[in-house]
Amino acid sequence: MTVKKKYSKCDTFYYITFTCFQWISLFEITGLYDFIYNWFQKLALRKVYLSCFVIMPNHIHLLVYTKNSRDAINTIIGTEKRFMAYEIVKRLKKLNDIDLLKKMEASVSAKEKERKKKHQVFEPSFDIKEIYTEKFIRQKLNYIHKNPVSGKWKLVEHYLDYPHSSARFYDLGEQSNCRIYHYEEVMSEANTL
Repeated sequence: MTVKKKYSKCDTFYYITFTCFQWISLFEITGLYDFIYNWFQKLALRKVYLSCFVIMPNHIHLLVYTKNSRDAINTIIGTEKRFMAYEIVKRLKKLNDIDLLKKMEASVSAKEKERKKKHQVFEPSFDIKEIYTEKFIRQKLNYIHKNPVSGKWKLVEHYLDYPHSSARFYDLGEQSNCRIYHYEEVMSEANTL
C-alpha cells in the first residue's frame, strides 16, 4: 500500500511496515540490527515511542505512539529510513557486494536520479495505519510477534525464541535491546510522555 495520505495526528498509535528492495534480506546481509535498535531510540527523541516491533531479515513491523505534533509520522519515518538506507549501502560497500549494489543502482528511476538518489534500498512505499482501538492494538501485537514463525518464514520454532522482536517483553517481562513503551502504559500515561 502506497502512503499518499499524510498522517499528522498525534497522541495516537500507528502500525507501520516497510520492506527492503525486492524483498532482499538486506538487514540480515548487512547485520543492520544494531543500527535499527539505535534508530528506535532516535525515533523516541522525535517523540515517536516504540510499543512493539519485529525486525525480519527483509522488513520491519512497528507499533508506535506519537506525541510529535509538528511532523507527520510519514515524514518522520521517511526521513529516518533515508539514514538507514545510507547505512545499508555503506555496509554493502564494506562487504564488497558489487552485484547487489549495481542491481540497487540500476533500479533507481530517472526522476529519482535527478534528485541525487543512487540506490533503491527499500520498496518505494510503506504501510501505515492509525490504530483506533485496544482490540486492534492486540491484533497487531499478535501479528507482529508471530511473524517469525508464520507463513514461509519459520525462522525459529517458537516466536519467543526470535531475538529481534518485542515478544519476550510482552510475554515474559524481559527487557529488549531497546526501550519499549508497553501499549497499556502508554494508554494510561499518554499525557506524561
